[in-house]
Amino acid sequence: MSSEDAKTSSVEVPYLSRKGQTYDEKVAETKPGSDIESLPEGELDDSHELVLNDARDITTHVISVEDDPSLNPWTFRAFFIGIGLSAFGGVLAEIYYFKPQTVLVSTMFLAIISYVLGMGFDMLIPRRLTWLNPHPYNKKENAFIVIMASAAATSALGTEVLAVQRLFYNITPNGVASVFLLFSSQLLGYGLGGLFRGSLLYPSKMLYPAAVPLVSMFDTLYKDHHTGANRKKFKLFWIVFAVIFIWEMLPEYLFPLLTGFSIFCLADQNNAVFTNVFGGSNGNEGLGLLSICFDWQYISGGVNPMTIPLKAQTSNFIGYILCMVVFCGVYYGDIWNAKALPFLSQELFYPNGTLYNQTLILNSNFEVDPTLLAEQGLPFYAATWVVQLLTTNLGMAATFTHLLLWNRDDLRLAWSWASPSSIKRTIRNFNWKIWEDAGLRNVDEEEETDPHYREMLKYPDAPNSWYLTVLAISIIMALVLIYKTDSTLPWWGFLIALLLSVISIVFFGALYAMTGLQFIIQPFVQMIGGFLHPGKPMANMYFVLFSYNSVNQAQLLLRDLKIAQYTKLPPRAAFTAQIIGTLFGAILNYILMNSIIDNQRDILLSIQGTNIWSGQQPQQYNSQAIAWGGLAHELFASGKRYQWVAWAYLMGLFVPVPFWIVHRYFPKLRADYLYTPVICYYIGWLCVGINSSILSYFSVAYLSQWWLRTRYPKWFAKYNYIIAAALDGGTQVMVFILSFAVQGAGGESHLVPAWWGANQGGNYDRCLQTQ
Repeated sequence: MSSEDAKTSSVEVPYLSRKGQTYDEKVAETKPGSDIESLPEGELDDSHELVLNDARDITTHVISVEDDPSLNPWTFRAFFIGIGLSAFGGVLAEIYYFKPQTVLVSTMFLAIISYVLGMGFDMLIPRRLTWLNPHPYNKKENAFIVIMASAAATSALGTEVLAVQRLFYNITPNGVASVFLLFSSQLLGYGLGGLFRGSLLYPSKMLYPAAVPLVSMFDTLYKDHHTGANRKKFKLFWIVFAVIFIWEMLPEYLFPLLTGFSIFCLADQNNAVFTNVFGGSNGNEGLGLLSICFDWQYISGGVNPMTIPLKAQTSNFIGYILCMVVFCGVYYGDIWNAKALPFLSQELFYPNGTLYNQTLILNSNFEVDPTLLAEQGLPFYAATWVVQLLTTNLGMAATFTHLLLWNRDDLRLAWSWASPSSIKRTIRNFNWKIWEDAGLRNVDEEEETDPHYREMLKYPDAPNSWYLTVLAISIIMALVLIYKTDSTLPWWGFLIALLLSVISIVFFGALYAMTGLQFIIQPFVQMIGGFLHPGKPMANMYFVLFSYNSVNQAQLLLRDLKIAQYTKLPPRAAFTAQIIGTLFGAILNYILMNSIIDNQRDILLSIQGTNIWSGQQPQQYNSQAIAWGGLAHELFASGKRYQWVAWAYLMGLFVPVPFWIVHRYFPKLRADYLYTPVICYYIGWLCVGINSSILSYFSVAYLSQWWLRTRYPKWFAKYNYIIAAALDGGTQVMVFILSFAVQGAGGESHLVPAWWGANQGGNYDRCLQTQ
């Protein structure tokens, strides 16, 4: 979007295009009163064949704008189910943290469970027990529960710090200090994110694609599903849910070959090149080129391909193609000693490819000792991991330039809360009794034309003072804990981490809201921390915890507040749910982390792991802390081995400029269609995990967001997002059951006996095991 477009996007008349229309024809037909809001909400009229083209189209047509203010979310059963599901989600999130592929707990999954439990309360408890069953279970109660459980169902990055200390430093921090560390690091981002609601939450263009199928499902479940099209949606949802629930038993347990079916590997099972290029069914195996995955857990992986806009998917696909080319070129070109090291890995190595023993270069204060370092020599990264670091920095920098060129007005609005007039108004109306604070919305927010936001204006807001209070408490706790836990991070380092997170939230929060793609900015943050605190890997881990994690938490807060906006859940109910869920989930994260480490320690320390458990995330966090925190000047400074990783950040600032110039002078080439930060970032996409799902991922994405959306727009609007919800929900219910029943989440694992479809002695796709 050009800066000129950004100026008018919030007030222009929205429209839907007829199938096959050109842009000019569509504009010519647009008349006052002919927008989507004049059509029946939630359903396409049978006389229309209209294509949903932008965020406004989707949010006003796929999901309902109507609100019933009489629906009450403040019930005992909402709190009871919410706390129970927070425990459930917190446990599941920590299980996923130790999986070979990064998978997130789907809000759809939590919504389905909460719906079943809530309806059970409604049907089984007599209505005369008004404190238990005051009225029919409603959509706002369900949204309240989901937001609470979603806040808990995130593996706190603080557990990553604690896991690294246990696995690689043999340190078990004090339990109480550990829990409060999780509290402060999780709530820090919530306090910051809440201050940017005006620009990153309320506008229509801030779509948060992952929220759309969830709210679409709510509309289906809570409208009258006994008649008309809603009955079809309801029936379709449960059919798809049941089918995928049963199906997932095959790839997840009985027939793991279905995780990655590679004709090339089946044809030649002793070819290392085939493993690197075509393998991908096991963690860190290969690039998975042309592999076919039948496991929805890995196809979706927390980023459902049926929900991400086509524009973002196209940039993602370009990055994916470049990733395979670059990875193979770097490895087979033997750049950075590539061939002596594993093809895919996030660990540190000696030049001969054996694992680097980091404890041999650290003194008793866990700082790098120059004498010991000279004895061991500098460590090496796998070349593909270096590419990932480089392209991540490239994408980070490109994000700043891209948004400054295309979305300047959106960024200006992001700081409206910090304008002199806003600050004066806050001070003038400040009430120390924050629980009574009526909250004052910004004038710019009042003029926002998004219909969902307009419906929310009838409810008292959760004012900025609430978020400022959470922020202040979190900062005080963090400043105490960095000294009580011997983190080696000084107070001024913490404040710089906080400032870095504030800046990052504006840029990466906007990109996430518009595209649904969440950047992992950890390497960039570790680079900054490494140069600020050289020789201190422990300080680097804490620097990342309070900066990168704050950005991540702010994005999740805003996504869940968007769910509240779409479902018309009062802001104060959403705020309460998020705080309770975050605190309770952190405790559960801590407990389960210790349980998994106790039972799976050897697997978590191995390079490849298994199809079920992997230490890839604590491994990369640790190796990054050692490399950046302990050896930044020795490895990444100008003239050193990996200097281009640092230089990439400067180069990335210029990547979007040619595209912007081309679009300005040759607009018909549609260079504005590409998200340059997404392309850069995904050049390093396949660096770890299970990669056999990528072909299936893009196949589903283009089937949904291009073929169905443009060829069958009416069907797409009615059913696409409800099917996406059912697929995620059914899959994650089965994964949860299998994790505890047979996969060892709470003890010993019991794998299916080896047979042709379950190659337990090697890679499931029968590629040569090279690591």
